[in-house]
Amino acid sequence: MIATQESITAKLCSFARAYHSNTGRQKIFDDYLAYDLMGKEEFEEIGQLIQNDFEQKVPGQPPDFETSQVMPTLNRYISPIPLSRIAFAEQKLLAFAKRYRQCQYIICGAGMDTFAFRNTNPHIRIFELDHPDTGRYKRERIHQLEWNIPKNLTFVPIDFSTDDMGTALRKAGFNPKKPSFFAILGVSYYLTLPVFEQTIQKIAELSQAQVKIVFDYPDETTLQIKNTERVRTLAEITEKLGEKMLHGYAFSEINAVLDRYGFEIEEHQTPQIIQQYYFDNRNDGIRAFENIHFLSAYKGEQ
Repeated sequence: MIATQESITAKLCSFARAYHSNTGRQKIFDDYLAYDLMGKEEFEEIGQLIQNDFEQKVPGQPPDFETSQVMPTLNRYISPIPLSRIAFAEQKLLAFAKRYRQCQYIICGAGMDTFAFRNTNPHIRIFELDHPDTGRYKRERIHQLEWNIPKNLTFVPIDFSTDDMGTALRKAGFNPKKPSFFAILGVSYYLTLPVFEQTIQKIAELSQAQVKIVFDYPDETTLQIKNTERVRTLAEITEKLGEKMLHGYAFSEINAVLDRYGFEIEEHQTPQIIQQYYFDNRNDGIRAFENIHFLSAYKGEQ
């Protein structure tokens, strides 16, 4: 099963969404609540981390960062994946919710996701699964901001390394007989395929109605020596931050896993397609990663 908590890489993704919303002229995805939820102090800390080449804060450093020193690294290595994958996932979710008027949205490793506060559809029941410490921190931020927690949002504290996802969801009010949409974003990079397969299996066993899953994954070229400088550098950055990327998956492997549990692929976006959909004709240098794929799959009536 997946194991996730509020990590440095998750904070980098939150920073990328907040920074893009505040400064991006050509919006890939506008997470207009990301900065507020993250907070100025943590936003500045992550900006400094990038500015310091992902090393800890330098003693005596001012409590902010220089945009000119951060933007090139952010646009080249950090922003492309979290911006485009959340756009892909939420596009699929909204189409799912339109098809099935009453549905459930399960965010695995929700972190500082803001969908529940941007959402205008009360018929989407939202379950945010995350480590208890992360959930506690997020609720504290929500309280500080004086945001009202939507009635259709449920926080589900879970340690994925020890707790059963099905049990936790059912205790939280998840209905296996309702159409369900699962987002598993930013997870597969740090797992072997057999471990990731356990999550797919758990979802298949849990859901008795129509179910769709959306996830991103690095392909089998990820750690090849001949790979591009950018892919190698991103792997070095995440390892420096304590989250080592693994080898990645071949599409044939992913397809076989999904088939074993009755899922059919709805859409597979290759790096070339992601580039075309989200990054063509931009003037800020943000481009799709050469090894990252997006995939949606369904089980039940489509």
